[in-house]
Amino acid sequence: MKVETGRFAIEKARLEGSVRVSGAKNSSLRLLAASLLTADPIELFNFPNGLLDVKIHLDMLKVLGKDFSTLADTVKIVETNNELSNILVWEERSIRNTLLILGALTARFGEGRVPLPGGCKLGERKYDLHVMLLERLGAKVWEEEGYLCAKSAGRLKGTEIVLPIRSTGATENAIICASLATGITTVWNPHVRPEILDLIAMLNAMGAKIKVFGQKCIEITGVERLSGTKHHVIPDNMEALTWAIGSVITGGDVEILNFPYEHLEVPLVFLRESGMKYFKGKNSMIVRGGKPYPVEISTGPYPGINSDMQPLFAVYGAMSKGESKIIDLRFPGRYGYAEELMKMGMKCRVEGDLLVIDGGSPFQGAEVTALDLRAGIALLLAGLASEGQTIIDNAWQIERGYENLHAKLLALSAKLTVHS
Repeated sequence: MKVETGRFAIEKARLEGSVRVSGAKNSSLRLLAASLLTADPIELFNFPNGLLDVKIHLDMLKVLGKDFSTLADTVKIVETNNELSNILVWEERSIRNTLLILGALTARFGEGRVPLPGGCKLGERKYDLHVMLLERLGAKVWEEEGYLCAKSAGRLKGTEIVLPIRSTGATENAIICASLATGITTVWNPHVRPEILDLIAMLNAMGAKIKVFGQKCIEITGVERLSGTKHHVIPDNMEALTWAIGSVITGGDVEILNFPYEHLEVPLVFLRESGMKYFKGKNSMIVRGGKPYPVEISTGPYPGINSDMQPLFAVYGAMSKGESKIIDLRFPGRYGYAEELMKMGMKCRVEGDLLVIDGGSPFQGAEVTALDLRAGIALLLAGLASEGQTIIDNAWQIERGYENLHAKLLALSAKLTVHS
């Protein structure tokens, strides 16, 4: 499966019209991993079938022995073989979600083997927390010839897991693994965010017994078997925020349908105080007018500003007159995208772990490279506000997290050309 789509050419545009937010990428991938915990059918609605990472994950499920059918924003996953494979043989582009696949396979079958994880390289994104939690649950974990392997003697065993940092991925994997473990597992210092709650909602509908005690802990009472279910995926808060910021920096007028207000309360407070003008509609948000003011943000666990959001805030700050400051507390130094934005005219400097942006200089079209998904969408937003044409190489990175991007931009009066 060839997923790379080469480069995008983007022209300056004023975004106007309406756009519907797709199902959340980060939630959808976790739900697909959780589908491995049962032999029964799983049906997901508001599901972003068009995302590249989702397509890769569905193909991974097929390699393991599942089958799937898609229609519009729905996917149905069924098990076609009497015996699902616990080894993921995969030689194409990998995604970090293989860590959750390993957890699900080990929880259900007592062992699993997956390629070492891929995805965006954001600083030191290692997988020691995943190894730790699997070992705490009674599995032996090791690397072998490019694979990460785990094996337990019988079912995993409930335990107490203390996460040293509030890691989304480790929290998800602990929940997935503990759902079929014997006894009770308590996860202390979890990262409880919308995607986590979405995963828990589906697992509980499948027969799991999971209780959330705020950001304090999550308690999972293991069960012997999980059944199938039907589940609606939450909207993608990153996509929603992208269209909102895009509307402001282009002087646009955009109605964002399926907008997840309750998942973006803190970022919206910062943006409202920094010049964004928005109005609540019925299941939508209308971003009309507004002028960017400088921002000062630090990323942090939910409900704070997610690390993924900071490249969008950087573009917003660059469009304002004055000094903006960004510090990423989760992935210090995650500012590689800033060098690409500098090619388009952004003036900035890095002081220790702080990114300082001297805003007000107009963006100019240039040839730039999408270093990862979030960097790519920041470059695209800057291109919408630039004089002249912007060429984005490695643009397939953006399509990993934005479904039907070309069609949505055209509907908002933007000009995007895709080159192979």
